[in-house]
Amino acid sequence: MSAPSMLSAGSFADRVAVVTGGGSGIGEAIAVELARLGAHVVLVGRTQERLDAAAARIADEGGDVSTRALDVRDRSAVESMVADVVAELGRIDHLVNSAAGQFRVAPAELSPGGWQAVVDIVLNGTWHCTQVIGQHMIERGGGGSVISIGSNMANQGGPDTVHSASAKAGVVAMTKSLAGAWGPHGIRLNVLVPGMTEGTAGVDILFRDEEALRNGLDGVPLGRLVSRQEIADAACYLLSDHGSYITGTQLVIDGGRALGRN
Repeated sequence: MSAPSMLSAGSFADRVAVVTGGGSGIGEAIAVELARLGAHVVLVGRTQERLDAAAARIADEGGDVSTRALDVRDRSAVESMVADVVAELGRIDHLVNSAAGQFRVAPAELSPGGWQAVVDIVLNGTWHCTQVIGQHMIERGGGGSVISIGSNMANQGGPDTVHSASAKAGVVAMTKSLAGAWGPHGIRLNVLVPGMTEGTAGVDILFRDEEALRNGLDGVPLGRLVSRQEIADAACYLLSDHGSYITGTQLVIDGGRALGRN
């Protein structure tokens, strides 16, 4: 159930947007919409094959797209990617931090390696991309906008996803801190918090069968999954000039699930 976009086809013309986790799920959906609205989209992810498939889908619709295969946990790889994109395209105007790691486990059984892997991707990877691209935005002047994909777990806790909940909470604190520090440079940073999103690995991981999914939806006042298009529309609004006075906040799109309906 998606409404027509409030943004015109040229809203991101002559802009460059880097999207991590852009080869699938929410990251890909946001990348598709940014390209539709005129941006050159740089898809970033670990698997070139997956990036190529997503890029082909964007290109088939007339979008302007390129790819960079890397692991956001690797600071030097992130620095090289940003330098390459700036050298080739001249600028980076927007960043979408959608790279993530997730699995369910009882806290007492979570291994040090499992904790480290998720924190490295979600928190450290988000920091690497945000700081390096932020440095470019500051040096270039003219501002920019960043969104990071968050989770209600950061606000409410996640009993069997403590690693992810903790990392996402760190992303919220980082976003607020940088919004205060970089506002004078015209750089806006926000967190977009999706609810149960159709066609994503997160739903498959957290709701492993139809019964679990039905039970999850029982806690959503609007009674349905949110579409990837709805999330992409909201993301593009926050990134766009229409959101020019919004920074350091979270936009929750969860159908009311965080309200805690019994």
